[in-house]
Amino acid sequence: RIAEHMVMSKRTSPHVHTFAEVDMHRVAAYREAKKREGISLTYLPFVLLATVRALREFPVMNASVVGESTVIKKAIHIGVAVDTSRGLIVPVIRDADKKTLLEISAVVEDFASRAAAHRILPDELAGGTFSISNPGPKGNLFGTPIISQPQVGILRMGQVVKRPVVAQLGGEDAIVIRPMMYLALGYDHRVIDGVTGNGFLFRVREILEAGEFPG
Repeated sequence: RIAEHMVMSKRTSPHVHTFAEVDMHRVAAYREAKKREGISLTYLPFVLLATVRALREFPVMNASVVGESTVIKKAIHIGVAVDTSRGLIVPVIRDADKKTLLEISAVVEDFASRAAAHRILPDELAGGTFSISNPGPKGNLFGTPIISQPQVGILRMGQVVKRPVVAQLGGEDAIVIRPMMYLALGYDHRVIDGVTGNGFLFRVREILEAGEFPG
């Protein structure tokens, strides 16, 4: 059924993919600060929160295609890909825009533990308005995700890798070591044009690089 859905999606939606390289050093510093408080966070909740904020600013990305119409959804329900011994499933975080960073992290951890025990309920797999794919600790630099119909967009995280990059320090260019990550956005070109798709991904990157994640 998953294979049929993926083939149908590629046949239905003209997929366009665009990529962003994100400097995650402020996110990494935030994670370390929380770790000293006894709170363990992965990178995924940060990407989720940044995506939710960007969806508020680009509501057409939080939409579905129904027949000849585009339906923009008021609620933001984010599907998160989770690997299990029986294959990939995508439970949905309901009203993700109303949750804090720590609340999102708690939901992700709950999904991961219950998915491993095969205790995700069918209702928890339905109703997503946008999806995020996370390759996990055995990931790779980037990939081109397939949209989950009838949604119009999906974001895929790449592996966070420390690399030398050029940054401005004290007004001067310098080579520094930073944790870098590629983000790949897949969007339905019937609904989303290049300006909107690029703008949305640029905004997600901006939010992550700013590193402002209260709570």
